Amino acid sequence: MTVLTTNTPATTNGTPAGTATATGPVCPVTGRTAPPAAPGAASPSAPWAPPATDRARPPAPAAGFTERYLLDPAVNADPYGYLSSLRDHDPVYWSAMHRAWLVTGHAQLMHCLRDPAVSAERVRPLMDAVPEGAREDAERAFAILSRWMVFNDAPQHRRLRQVFQEQFAARAIGRYRAFVERATRAMLARRAVPGRLGDLVADIARPLPALVFARWLGVPQAHGPSFWYWNARVGDLVLGAAQEEREYRTSLQSLVNLDDYLADLVRQRRADPKDDLISAVLAGGQIGKSVSEEEFVGMLTQMAFAGGETTSNLIVNTVLALLEHPHELAAVREDPQLVSMAVEEGMRFDGPSKMSIRTAARDFDLDGRSVRAEDRLFLVTAAANRDPARFPDPDLFSVRRGSASHLGFGFGAHFCIGAALARLVAGAVVDVLVREYPGLELLPGQHAWQPSLLNRALTALPVRY
Repeated sequence: MTVLTTNTPATTNGTPAGTATATGPVCPVTGRTAPPAAPGAASPSAPWAPPATDRARPPAPAAGFTERYLLDPAVNADPYGYLSSLRDHDPVYWSAMHRAWLVTGHAQLMHCLRDPAVSAERVRPLMDAVPEGAREDAERAFAILSRWMVFNDAPQHRRLRQVFQEQFAARAIGRYRAFVERATRAMLARRAVPGRLGDLVADIARPLPALVFARWLGVPQAHGPSFWYWNARVGDLVLGAAQEEREYRTSLQSLVNLDDYLADLVRQRRADPKDDLISAVLAGGQIGKSVSEEEFVGMLTQMAFAGGETTSNLIVNTVLALLEHPHELAAVREDPQLVSMAVEEGMRFDGPSKMSIRTAARDFDLDGRSVRAEDRLFLVTAAANRDPARFPDPDLFSVRRGSASHLGFGFGAHFCIGAALARLVAGAVVDVLVREYPGLELLPGQHAWQPSLLNRALTALPVRY
């Protein structure tokens, strides 16, 4: 099995060099680690030895708190009770199990999102883990990832982002409202006949954002199957699902294929502009000047991947929350003006992303803790969005909460550039389902969540339409 790892030393709060730790190799992009060893078993070895430091160990966990592996099936299925106890115990907690600081408090996470000492750059170390035979493909694939805005700090991040700023503004996205609403109704009419049983994930939540984002990017409908297959395999790489060497190679090649395809589409739009994102950005005149065409194409691969995944999960999780809280569903049906607030509350209450991974660019202090350069930080937005110090009754789903201060779309320089489009698409689906499907209900049974540190994604949502 090939696991994405790094040879960059991971600081371990005073653990002597070479001391065994609780987990195996760690992916610095996804933060994924091998499961902790059973008591008494030998810990998996990592390809590096953590350096000795003079840092004092954090205090031992208080009685009543026991750390758990974040991909434990029970925690993955319902993380909020455990994350609440972790935040109450210590909102900035050093986890030897995950080899990272777990930041769960809202104020502390906001500090990290503001502090330039907290870096988003975490791609380079992955190259050390690549099998020699796949090195050529991997070098190009990780070069593409290095152009993603989410993996860059200022001033690079600002330079890359600014070429898209105008096209992602809410005003510009608003031009697509009529198309999104038509596409939503048409897809629901075909796939969600009232009274029939179905799967909201497969019927609507995955294909609708794919359709909208392909139209917005300018991908011809005939190219959709290949385009979204490549995107799915890129997701396997970025979200840590690719583990076997064959899966790893497939994901790397898919990222290269996606980059080649979008580079060709950019060349076509230079010669023959259309009404789409690529043409609009090219018309701005900055590609080839402040940003190279190669960088532009690399960022398009990020948008192709990220937009559909986040929006799909936002749709499903918001609808699930409404169906599990019938009083809130009734309130939205009575007052459709609450649809947008329901989407925001869905983003806070059970959003599409549980955390993001960062590294310390230098030593700094965080809430009285000494974070060292190259330490990893898990910014656990799922916990921060239920911090009672920021949100009264945080475990209550309320469409009238009226606060958009959640961190589901991030904050500051790395605030999600596609937030307006995600809100538009999710809002359109929730609006139609709430107002035009009075019989919509959950089918009995357990829900299965994809095993992921980063994403909060259901594998299916069986419903009666």
